[in-house]
Amino acid sequence: MRPLMATVTSALLAVVMLGDAHAQTAYSAPANAPANLKRAVASNARPAEQRARDADRKPAETLALAEIAEGERVVELAAFGHYWTNMLVEAVGSSGQVVMVDMPWTDRFGGEAARAFDAAHANATYTQAHYNQMELPQNVDAVLMVQFYHDLTRDNVDTADMNRRILAALKPGGIYLVVDHNAEAGSGWRDASTLHRIDPAAIKSEVTAAGFELVQDSPLLANPADDRKQSMRAEGLRGKTDQAVLVFRKPAR
Repeated sequence: MRPLMATVTSALLAVVMLGDAHAQTAYSAPANAPANLKRAVASNARPAEQRARDADRKPAETLALAEIAEGERVVELAAFGHYWTNMLVEAVGSSGQVVMVDMPWTDRFGGEAARAFDAAHANATYTQAHYNQMELPQNVDAVLMVQFYHDLTRDNVDTADMNRRILAALKPGGIYLVVDHNAEAGSGWRDASTLHRIDPAAIKSEVTAAGFELVQDSPLLANPADDRKQSMRAEGLRGKTDQAVLVFRKPAR
């Protein structure tokens, strides 16, 4: 079993002044991050708009929690926008593979770009499927779902069935990483369709019920200033919500 890279330290942050006198935060991968993740974050293929979000999203630390290594096979659910995909294809390298699976309704805004990404990257594959009908590759190393679990009710996804499919796709010891915007404790799915948030306890309960072990509830993207009562799209809050970073593992036996 691969050791969990949960010990990667927080990113080195530096404040730079832009011409408009507003202070922005620059992001660098931690010095002790694995070389493949440093390479992924520093990739020139990444658009400037995506790089600008790094300080809030801490990509090297997040991918380290998912134990993304060279040569691995990774499934990315809700890949549209390709913030993570651009780094994943670099992180796994030419000997690895990234399988993007998006819900069919995303085709109207994400399908064309995803098909172009597939065509441009030999180690990437794009498909659309409802998450209760998707046929995932077997013996994959990791599955990622970032900021989308709360949206699963949009298409009446049976999360119990979906999580069982993910468990079956992973090799023993494989990682299932879920990141999402936190709702108030005890609220369950109440705020999913309105505030675009979910109680992390609901995610933990559903995923562990499928047979996963919760190996880390990381404070990586915690924000105590967020009272969890506003939409994640609220002015001044978007990109800075209090977020759950949950690392699940398929048991080795």
